[in-house]
Amino acid sequence: MTTIGIIGAGEVGSQIARAAIANSYEIVIANSRGPETLNGLIDELGRRARAASAADAAAAGDFVIIAVPLSRVNDMPAAELAGKIVLDTNNYMSWRDGHFVRVDSGETTVHELRQEQLPASKVAKAFTHIQAPSLLSTSRPAGDPARRALSVSSDFPEAVELVTRLYDQFGFDTVDNSPLSESWRSAPGQPAWIDHARQNREELALNLRRAVPVFPT
Repeated sequence: MTTIGIIGAGEVGSQIARAAIANSYEIVIANSRGPETLNGLIDELGRRARAASAADAAAAGDFVIIAVPLSRVNDMPAAELAGKIVLDTNNYMSWRDGHFVRVDSGETTVHELRQEQLPASKVAKAFTHIQAPSLLSTSRPAGDPARRALSVSSDFPEAVELVTRLYDQFGFDTVDNSPLSESWRSAPGQPAWIDHARQNREELALNLRRAVPVFPT
């Protein structure tokens, strides 16, 4: 049985946990306030889920999902994440996160910064342009004409393959938007973000190509 470690138990982390449990994964989930504060979520998720510290969730996961914003100084358990595929669900929002000069200038992307902070991990940008509740409400079987598509970006093909399998299990098609240096194409404000509620694979691929860099003034 595959275990997913999830760091972050807000709307995104908890909805991914629900989708994962529905697809027979084991879940170890953490937040910043301690495992004892997650009793209600664990009771809802059932026997396949348990709460832990961030380090324990990272150590337990066959792969790990980070569902918290990037900090300027790494606050993720890098040692426990070493050698693992890490799915980063973060979107860069300067009003919330403050300004990252290297991101604002176009020198790098927020997901490349996550990769820099976790150099021994294989980071993939995933689940970033879908509203969390839609993970369960809009999933469709393969071949359904109403099936939505999600993008993935990574510098590691094996990470792209894992995300593609996970998306398919959750009921979504995939568009590969690699490497991480291209991950800005699905950022807030870009066509892929604005049209996220209705994109199939062809529409998402087109919207990713239509993206234009935006640099704050």
